[in-house]
Amino acid sequence: MQRSEKKQEFLSVWLLLAGFCALALGVLLLCLTSIAELPDNVGRELTAEEMTAVIARNSPLTEYAYLSPNANFPREAPIRKITIHHMAEDLDPVRLAHAFGNVDRKASANYGIGTDGKVVLYVEECNRAWTSSSPENDHQAVTIEVANDEVGGDWHVSDTAYNKLLELCTDICRRNGIERLSYTGDAVGNLTIHKMFNENTQCPGPYLESRMEDIAAAVNERLAEYEQIG
Repeated sequence: MQRSEKKQEFLSVWLLLAGFCALALGVLLLCLTSIAELPDNVGRELTAEEMTAVIARNSPLTEYAYLSPNANFPREAPIRKITIHHMAEDLDPVRLAHAFGNVDRKASANYGIGTDGKVVLYVEECNRAWTSSSPENDHQAVTIEVANDEVGGDWHVSDTAYNKLLELCTDICRRNGIERLSYTGDAVGNLTIHKMFNENTQCPGPYLESRMEDIAAAVNERLAEYEQIG
């Protein structure tokens, strides 16, 4: 090989290495920028003062908040929908909060409800949680994870959790100007479920799916009563 050819090959290798280095640097800078843009109250325990302020901006039914970094800050559309999920186990919603607090999890929800009815906030309503396999849906929806008191089968949820779900849905609708919930069995309605956006899941399970029309009717009745009182 002639000297000029060796020199050209040497330069080509170095240009290729330089390109890889530049790409790696770009990815690193992007990651650092993303981390820097995260709110300073995510992924850690909140002080009592911070907890009070966060709950005041969201549902007053919230008993605990641990905010996930796995979200878009802020959401890109007004809240028009509610999307219901199940946890697929009888999981303490506080424990789930810390799982969602892990950036490697790459998942979250706005709220979780335990079998005992405890409501935990994971992503503030003004932000989009990563829940439903559909950014378009999640930018418009408040997403709720409900614990199961039966693992497998119909994936039943406790009456306490179910009743708290009705309360939470009603509260979300009231504060966000959703006049009525409509479950249509597809993504057109403003009450949706996870499986509408992901063919590989049965979430939220047969029990909650069978109650969707009941949930919409119960919430609408409560909203109508609220309007009469108001």
